[in-house]
Amino acid sequence: MTESHESAGTGPGDAHFAVFTDREDAAAVARSFTHSGTRGTLETRETRETRVLEHPSGRPWLVGQWDDQEIVTARAGRTALAVVGCCPVDPAELEARAGRLRDLAELDALARSLPGSFHLVAAMDGRLRVQGTASGLRLVFHAAVDGVRVAATRADVLAAALGHDPDEEQLAVRLLWPVPYPLSETSLWRAVTAVPPEDALIVDADGRTVRHARWWTPPEPVRTLADGAPAVREALVAAVDARTRQGGVVSCDLSGGLDSTSICFLADRSPAKVVASTWPGRDPADTDLHWAEQATKHLPDVEHVVWDADASPLVYDDLLGIDDLLDEPTIGVMDRSRVLHHLPGMAERGSRLHLTGIGGDHVAWCSEAYYHRLARTRPLFALRQLRGFRALWQWPLGATARALADSRPYGGFLADAAGTLRAPLPATATTSLGWGMPPRLFDWVTPDAEHMARRALREAAATAAPLHPDRGLHTDLEQIRSCTRIIRQWDRMAARAGVPMASPFLDDRVIEACLAIRPAERVTPWAYKPVLTTAMRGIVPETCLRRTTKAAAAMDAADGLRRHRADLLALWEDSRLERLGLVDGEALRHLAQRPSAPGLRDAILYSTIAAEVWLRGSSPARTR
Repeated sequence: MTESHESAGTGPGDAHFAVFTDREDAAAVARSFTHSGTRGTLETRETRETRVLEHPSGRPWLVGQWDDQEIVTARAGRTALAVVGCCPVDPAELEARAGRLRDLAELDALARSLPGSFHLVAAMDGRLRVQGTASGLRLVFHAAVDGVRVAATRADVLAAALGHDPDEEQLAVRLLWPVPYPLSETSLWRAVTAVPPEDALIVDADGRTVRHARWWTPPEPVRTLADGAPAVREALVAAVDARTRQGGVVSCDLSGGLDSTSICFLADRSPAKVVASTWPGRDPADTDLHWAEQATKHLPDVEHVVWDADASPLVYDDLLGIDDLLDEPTIGVMDRSRVLHHLPGMAERGSRLHLTGIGGDHVAWCSEAYYHRLARTRPLFALRQLRGFRALWQWPLGATARALADSRPYGGFLADAAGTLRAPLPATATTSLGWGMPPRLFDWVTPDAEHMARRALREAAATAAPLHPDRGLHTDLEQIRSCTRIIRQWDRMAARAGVPMASPFLDDRVIEACLAIRPAERVTPWAYKPVLTTAMRGIVPETCLRRTTKAAAAMDAADGLRRHRADLLALWEDSRLERLGLVDGEALRHLAQRPSAPGLRDAILYSTIAAEVWLRGSSPARTR
């Protein structure tokens, strides 16, 4: 049956919880995850901060924070299910599913059929199954706490229960730019294990034995654009409907780009009243406002709010005041103020949810690395396309040829990267047609940190397999999952700011529909985002679909470096990373006084700033 919960003082968008088996030793551990003095009804007990959903025995099953709007539960016989997040599943349907369930593996089909973005938790015959999303937007971790295996949606919650500090080697790894898979998905605490997004965690009835079970694989990219675009359209419609079908007021980013414009037009078809939000760029060459105004000419019922470009926070704003981070550093801290700044204004206009077009770049387009395989399977076609890419991206012929000739396995790519951490950045053609950008360390990273990062890369290289044998699909999946790790944190920040944020492009069903289309038709030098323009034809006016540019906000980043020089200097005073021996604080302080130094425009400071801000915003125990 579906349980009903009274509000526990948290709003939608910031659900997080731990999961326990139906055992007395697990119940004893669960008590350490709650505050003393909890009281409540038969199956739900709560304090102002913590909620508890119980097994039939009365022992805790889920312990954490969630809002009534983002949880559906059902029980039938020996099976209980909980869907936590955004999912328009009917409680009666979920109960029927629970009643038909004979094995936890059957939940693979349920997880792959539901729209939205959610955690799925099941209990059956004393066993548990916990999973997040294939996108990586909703993650699962587990650890042994007092001998009991506990699952949780946040790694730091488990680390706090264990009383552990983050591992210094993992912090050194996070100084790499960029952090390659699989190191990018490793918990910062060695005792806390991250579950890969494509896997579900299974905990046996003994409360100790665990395994990871694959529940998701990417679709084979065999659909033509003509066949696949309707499925993309259907998935996007369902994703937006999952957020807007309740009506009320929702707000939408409207940059004028194809991604946000598509979401805005889809939201306008719903029962909800839509408020569109546009931040014009400071750069006189920025055309976002023009394209946003073109869209609103066709949206007469949408309220359009245009903010003052000069009032928008710059990159690097308020780095010293961030206190709402999760369980890992991400470069999202650089743009946190920009992401959140307009949300109070949306709240004043009644918005209950803010929709973004984030993720469209990652799913409606794809990596040129697919042409590494296409050059071997369809050489004449690939050669013609590669000529276009060379002209579009200004790839030198020699670098392009060398990238196409490179047949190293993924482990070889990681092993070679371990030996070139201080080398200059490679040519764009090399990174676009290869396994991705090989990681680099910069002058302010200490030799000790370099040694730890190199060791981690070599250890990973010995066993790592790519996310897919095709380096194009591997790159697509890695980029999607890198993006969602940032959005996961922004979502929490937005919820705390009072207006939850949602990014429909990052729903699993949308990702699957896009990945199913042949890469040769998804990425081409002759058309901009053909998947999205084809899917949205008839919903988004042709005049809006003709945009082929994207604002870069380079001026905001450059101005931010100059304007926030004092904050950057303060960040390196008494640096936590310097205390740990991972960076040369003096070198960073010197660099902060030279914001126009060559190289800074390429964001090479981002990973170091992210790690420093995360350590400063974490509990004192983490920086002892």
